[in-house]
Amino acid sequence: MGKILAVDIGGTSIKYARMSEGMEILSKGKAPTPQESREALIDALAGIYAQEPAEGIAIAMPGIIDVEKGLCLMGGALRYNDGFGLRDALAQRCPVPIHIENDAKCAAMAEAAMGSLKDVEDGFVILLGTMIGGAYIKDKKLCRGRHSAAGEVSYMITDRAGEADFEGIWGNRCSTAGLCKMYAGRKGLPASQVDGQAVFAAVRAGEPEALECLGRFAKEIAVQIFNLQTVLDPERFAIGGGVSAEPALIQAVREKLEALYDNCPYYVPRAQVVPCQFRNDANLYGAAQCFRERFA
Repeated sequence: MGKILAVDIGGTSIKYARMSEGMEILSKGKAPTPQESREALIDALAGIYAQEPAEGIAIAMPGIIDVEKGLCLMGGALRYNDGFGLRDALAQRCPVPIHIENDAKCAAMAEAAMGSLKDVEDGFVILLGTMIGGAYIKDKKLCRGRHSAAGEVSYMITDRAGEADFEGIWGNRCSTAGLCKMYAGRKGLPASQVDGQAVFAAVRAGEPEALECLGRFAKEIAVQIFNLQTVLDPERFAIGGGVSAEPALIQAVREKLEALYDNCPYYVPRAQVVPCQFRNDANLYGAAQCFRERFA
C-alpha cells in the first residue's frame, strides 16, 4: 500500500494528513466538522479525498466502532453517526480501501508502536478534547472489549448530586471543552469565546482564576486515573489532545495524583503520567498504523 490519507474526525474539526509508506506526513490540513448530518460528513470527507488523493483512507473518529463491519455503533459527540455504516457510505464516493477506528484507540496504537508507551506492556491513553477518549493497551495489544467499547471513559458517572446522573459524566466535567466552560464561568464570559489556548495563556500569566480552574481540572483527571489504576493496573498513563502539549497540565495532574497516593491509607501501585509523544497528531499516526496492520 502506498500513500494513505489519514483522517481524524473530531467534535469540532476534521484534521487530515497524506502519509507515506514510512509514516511520514507529506501534507496536512484541517476543516470544520459538519454538525448537521452524516450526509454532510460524507461530503466533507469526499472533498478532502479529492484534494488529497491516496491509495487508502484511514479514519479515526469518536464513538464505539465495529471495525470489522466499518460501522459506527455510537457516534460519541457526533450523535448523527449512531448506527451509521460510514465505511460503506464513503466507499461509494472514494473507491479505495477504507478502515475506521475509534480515535482514542488509534492514539493508543500510535503510542504503543512508536511513542510514549512503546517500552511498557500495559498502558492507558486519555485524550482530552470535545469529550474524553480512552484506550487500554494490555500485553502490547489493543484491548477492544466484548462490545468494542473498552476504554470509553467519557461516560463514567462522576457526580450524582443532581437528578440527571448523566449530566455529571466525566466527558462533560473534564474534557478540554469542560475546562473552557469552567474558566468562562469564572470570568463571566460566553463559553464560545474561550478555547484551550486562552486558558493556558492565562495560566502562564499567573491569573488566579485560570490557576484555580487548572487545579480543579487536574484533580478531576487525577481522581479517575487513580480509579482506573486500581482496576486495570497499567504501568503508564499517556495524556493526549491539544492541551497535552501544555507542561503545566501534565505537572498539575502528576502533583494531584501523587497527593492521592500519599493520602491513601492502602497500598496502590503508582502509575506514571506522561504526555502522548505524538501530541495532537496521535490520532492521525494511529489511524495509519491501524490501516497498515489491517491491509498488510
